[in-house]
Amino acid sequence: MNLNKANENVYEDVKINTSIKLSALWASVTFFYIYGDYFELYVPGKVQGIINGSSMLNNPAKLFAASLLLAIPALMVCLSIILKRAINRWLNVIVGFFFTAIMLLIAAISFSEWRLFYVFYAIAESILTSIIIWYAWKWPKN
Repeated sequence: MNLNKANENVYEDVKINTSIKLSALWASVTFFYIYGDYFELYVPGKVQGIINGSSMLNNPAKLFAASLLLAIPALMVCLSIILKRAINRWLNVIVGFFFTAIMLLIAAISFSEWRLFYVFYAIAESILTSIIIWYAWKWPKN
């Protein structure tokens, strides 16, 4: 039996560093946030509310606050790679918990026919941020 032929059909399960897993999860979460906000533009009256200034982000302070809030997950993509393990672990647990709580609250208050997509995204985001918390909490010390 040719050993090279036998090994060609074996898949190797490569161990992926926890910081890379966390970074990929934050990237996914960030995409969900972007898609959710984009699809929200299709909700009747949303664009008109933006145009006439009656949307939730109707002043510079609220817009800046929302920008700061959504900058955090985007920054976590790179911070999960560049920070040292101890700081990285706790930052991922804390930020992951914070965003899980926010998205579960949004899921709970967004039930309506036109916002079911938002509830779906909020639940998916909550699952991803819960996985982030899990990976960060169980991060091996090696």
